[in-house]
Amino acid sequence: MADDARPQKHSLTLKGHRTSVSLEEPFWRAFKQIAQQRGLPINVLAAEIDADRGVSTGLASAIRLFVLAHYQDQLTPR
Repeated sequence: MADDARPQKHSLTLKGHRTSVSLEEPFWRAFKQIAQQRGLPINVLAAEIDADRGVSTGLASAIRLFVLAHYQDQLTPR
């Protein structure tokens, strides 16, 4: 678990440009699972999140918040 707590850099391509994002391994795994569930390449989902985030929110934070919201939505009764 301690190794999972340290953010690791992961490469992404957004709009044809390479970038890296530092995420803890559990967030990275969850992010990849969500992309797979939606039938999207991870770069496409990252680009959608990037386009929707505010200018004051970093991409890594936006991905973490996206993952959190995804799982919170699953817990909310409908």
